[in-house]
Amino acid sequence: MLTVNWDTVRLFLHVTAATVWVGGQIVVAALIPALRTAGAGVPQTVAKAFNRIAWPAFGITVLTGIWSVAADHDENHGAWSHTLILKIVLVALSGVAAALHARATSKSRTGVFGAAATLTALGAVFVGIMLAG
Repeated sequence: MLTVNWDTVRLFLHVTAATVWVGGQIVVAALIPALRTAGAGVPQTVAKAFNRIAWPAFGITVLTGIWSVAADHDENHGAWSHTLILKIVLVALSGVAAALHARATSKSRTGVFGAAATLTALGAVFVGIMLAG
């Protein structure tokens, strides 16, 4: 069996937290039509419950991302660094869009910001896979 080290723990925490952040957005978005039929206020209740786990997961993702960059700082340059900047921008945009989504007061803004949060989060996952590759 391979040994467990801090790199393994860091990557596990990063991927697990990103899974909650990104996957949770997809699942909640897919459930919204059914939640609307369950009663007034049900989608908002579910969204608030999701936010209680999503934002800590986002924070863990950011912290473990910083930890990863610090741990691998001397090993990567050039195109890798440019790709990392793209990932950081996508993560930041996802967080901002999600915050705007949570504070939106109209259905159109809720939809636009929710879609932007999910699409930029998916983009960050894709770019993260490029970095790991």
